[in-house]
Amino acid sequence: MGIGGVISALVVGLVIGLLGKLVAPGRQAIPLWLTLVVGIVAAFLGTFVARAFGVEDTRGIDWIEIIVQVLIAAVGVSLVAGFYGKRSVR
Repeated sequence: MGIGGVISALVVGLVIGLLGKLVAPGRQAIPLWLTLVVGIVAAFLGTFVARAFGVEDTRGIDWIEIIVQVLIAAVGVSLVAGFYGKRSVR
């Protein structure tokens, strides 16, 4: 993977993470870098799930894959926000 692949993975991860944050119910007080990490993980997991169902390479835009990625990101953002908010400040 070249530098272009890394940059595109970061951009896609950020977009997926932000969309997941918008879809998740309530307010998530997590930093942008954590949203990015959740988005990248959700993008990879969403692609894996789409491949398992055979819908990752459709003609045109892969809407089903994107929806799966955003839903996984919403769940991930909610979980991370729950854990991140419970940490104690010392």
